[in-house]
Amino acid sequence: MARHSRLDFPRLLLIALTVVTVVAVAIVMSTSTNAFGTYNQGWDGTSSFRQEATAVGAEPVIATNTTEYQRVDPDATVAIILSPDSTYSGDDVARIQQFVREGGTLVVAEDFGEQTNPLLSALNTRARVDGRLLRDGQRYYRSSELVVAPDVTPHTLTGPTEQLTLNHGTAVQPSGARVLVNSSSFSYLDTNRNGAIDRDEQLDNYAVVTVEPIGQGRVVVVSDPSVFINTMLNRPDNRQFARAVLSGHDTALFDYSHGNDIPPLTAAILTVREVPILRGLLGSIGIAAVALIKYRYG
Repeated sequence: MARHSRLDFPRLLLIALTVVTVVAVAIVMSTSTNAFGTYNQGWDGTSSFRQEATAVGAEPVIATNTTEYQRVDPDATVAIILSPDSTYSGDDVARIQQFVREGGTLVVAEDFGEQTNPLLSALNTRARVDGRLLRDGQRYYRSSELVVAPDVTPHTLTGPTEQLTLNHGTAVQPSGARVLVNSSSFSYLDTNRNGAIDRDEQLDNYAVVTVEPIGQGRVVVVSDPSVFINTMLNRPDNRQFARAVLSGHDTALFDYSHGNDIPPLTAAILTVREVPILRGLLGSIGIAAVALIKYRYG
């Protein structure tokens, strides 16, 4: 009998444990727990949002660098930025500006972060994120912080959406941008977050989604990135809105260049995919490994 076929039970057990360990490590290194993470399958991740892109025929592209904006067709691409962790500047802004001006659709969703308004300013949009907590004592889901925004303007970006459900969101200051979704007239901005309408706060309709043209493209501002997280996609009519935003595009570029979402193994795979010399090196290593195995056990 060939030497490599004489495997006793302890050796088989060791091999099995090794395989299980490798698989477990791979799973941990290829998933994320970061809020809004596209590889986070938990309640606050956006893995389902990425799947919705595939469902409507838009190929998901995960961008860890803004150079990805230069590799897609702007006219056929929607790019999504969800509450970035750091400020866009320099070449990063220039690439996004070029993408939008040449026909790209950019969706920026933010609530209380400080990194988004500088980006909107650099893009010369009129809309800005307000940053105060939006409440509604009449139209809400479970609590006044989960505002239901019922005033939806018919548009290709809203599709069949009849309302949106926010999760501790804010408002958008349109300043001339077209408003696509408004909160009800019973909503207010809770400046001090005391859960009550104070003298300097007022009931009104507040914008939660806007759109405006920039060059040949357009910028959509959403006042709550949580609209797109896994658990909130099931609230009326967030999934319909997500699909409407993604529909009509060949590519959905999920920009995590200024976030910490990408898990180590996935980041390595994306890096290899982007760098030809690494692809060639790994291919050579794979061929050498196969040859060694055949020589040893063949």
